Amino acid sequence: MAAPGINLYTGQTPNGIKISITLEELNLSYKTHHVDIRKNVQKEPWFLEINPNGRIPALTDTFRDGKMIRLFESGSIMQYLVEQYDKDHLISYPQGSRESYEVNNWLFFLNAGVGPMQGQANHFFRYAAEKIDYGINRYQNETRRLYRVLDEHLSKSKSGYLVGSKCTIADIAHWGWVAAAGFAGVDINEFPNLKAWDERMLARPGVEKGRHVPSPHILTRDKEWNEKAAKENREWILRGQENDAK
Repeated sequence: MAAPGINLYTGQTPNGIKISITLEELNLSYKTHHVDIRKNVQKEPWFLEINPNGRIPALTDTFRDGKMIRLFESGSIMQYLVEQYDKDHLISYPQGSRESYEVNNWLFFLNAGVGPMQGQANHFFRYAAEKIDYGINRYQNETRRLYRVLDEHLSKSKSGYLVGSKCTIADIAHWGWVAAAGFAGVDINEFPNLKAWDERMLARPGVEKGRHVPSPHILTRDKEWNEKAAKENREWILRGQENDAK
């Protein structure tokens, strides 16, 4: 489907690939802008005009009035894309339907739970300047608890997806984080239904294509790769943390 002016500002993160996967699942054309968060590009004035919070992903589009609209926060972007472009409900359900509200339940479960908790697990386990066992255990265990909720829910799903009979933005929102479980020190093998769902999602052409935007996506199941990536990223992440505190 042709879209008049979608510009995606993103990086290779669990939140970033949510949007490119959504765009690919909807078969929408879009222009990608790689925002190099290692160089703090997301804090530059031009980007803050799009997202005043200085985080990726962000998106601009030509709205119905012919003027540009800006979108930031991944959940907001995903909701916008399906409301505006998913007229055939490929990855959504009709607004106001029972299923549409259930999609929102899981979308907010991810945005308020899995993403923040697993992100903190990443930080304390991989990046913190000093090892704090309490922080590591707190956030790894909370991530596991949230994974158990997903695993139990999926055990009752006839379709193998989170809501109804198909993959939706609720699934897409979770996938980048679950695919990165190993980086947070969480073993996906503890959750057989979630692992099967992960593999089911990875087999989707839209997921396969979208996960490699704007750069190749590496599945974080290799311990050596995880350690190497953490070492390479630790310096700029801690530097960015210091800059944010100023």
